[in-house]
Amino acid sequence: MNSEPTFPYPVRLAASLICVLLIIYGLYALQGIVTLLLYSLLIAMLLFPLCRKLEKWKLPRVAAIFVCLVVLIGVLAGIVWLVSMQMANFTDDFPKFQEKMNAVIDRAQRMADDQFGLDKTRQKNEIKRITNDVLHNSGSYIGTFLSSTTSTLADLSLVPIFVFFILLYRDFFRSFLYKLFSKTRRHRLDDVLGKIYVVVQGYLTGLVLVIAIVAGLNTAGLLILGIDYAWFFGTLAAVLLLIPYIGILVGSLLPTIYALVTKDSPMYAVGVIGVFSFVQILEGNFITPNVVGSKVSVNPLAAMVVLIMGGQLWGISGLVLALPVTAIMKVICDNVDGLKPYGFLLGDPEYSREIKPTTRLPRLDTLRKRKDKVENALSNEEQPQNQPGIRSSEDQNF
Repeated sequence: MNSEPTFPYPVRLAASLICVLLIIYGLYALQGIVTLLLYSLLIAMLLFPLCRKLEKWKLPRVAAIFVCLVVLIGVLAGIVWLVSMQMANFTDDFPKFQEKMNAVIDRAQRMADDQFGLDKTRQKNEIKRITNDVLHNSGSYIGTFLSSTTSTLADLSLVPIFVFFILLYRDFFRSFLYKLFSKTRRHRLDDVLGKIYVVVQGYLTGLVLVIAIVAGLNTAGLLILGIDYAWFFGTLAAVLLLIPYIGILVGSLLPTIYALVTKDSPMYAVGVIGVFSFVQILEGNFITPNVVGSKVSVNPLAAMVVLIMGGQLWGISGLVLALPVTAIMKVICDNVDGLKPYGFLLGDPEYSREIKPTTRLPRLDTLRKRKDKVENALSNEEQPQNQPGIRSSEDQNF
């Protein structure tokens, strides 16, 4: 029989590394379409329960999908309208903010002059030089920002179309997976797909609920401190939870600076930091574990690594998509025999209790007694058996 050729381990390792590098390069080169498809897939999973319920109410699939997209677009339009109203009010009060900001800058200049001996003329020259440099490079910055914003808006306009077709052809895609993994039993493949759906659905719905709870807590804390635009700042920091571990820290900077500029005492800024720190502790230790639960059982170290890799690979989109994609990969690894160690590495470590021995180790004197008994037994066996007056067993048999 002709057996398949086996290559040495270094050759197989080098081939595996080359394949991984090619996959990473492909994901980086196709960043636009890959992130667009992933966003569309996650949104389709989020809308799937509503679409299935509408279909059970005898509504055609196309009409059900259309209703789901209308609901999604309506919710997003409402959020954009509320944010724009807050931004309009903030723009109206911007002259007052600018005046107080200038007062803060003058106070900082006087402090620098008194403490470090930097006269105001030198400070103004440095500020003027930095401003000229920024204005000189602002053209390229604005052009890059506008081009990236235009491409992002163009991609976002395609998301509803992709979501529509993903929901419409979901049975077709399932049949494709059956044909692709024809050697795998269908019930096992259905089990894996069901687990992936449960993980992603639990993560998305839980994340939406966590954002709503954190937005309410942030807004309440800022209202207690008397910070203007509390709803805008609190909701912005909560929405930035889409970027795990980093978002709420970034979202707390803007209200802190606003409180530092607009309020007479810096203790208001300290209070804002305290409110967001307290909410962050609640979110990380109580809200997210109880709301999201164990749907995404990825340990913090793996989460930080994939967040850094996602940011390096896809930027902000990579930070947003890192955890759900890793959760999907963990489900796949847990159900493939050759990949189970990697699924174990991504998951939460289970600390088992220390098992106490059921019997105690024997003491030294007990061991000595057992040794003496063994030696006595051996000495008795070594004594001659054919003594006078005593017949051996062989003689007795005769």
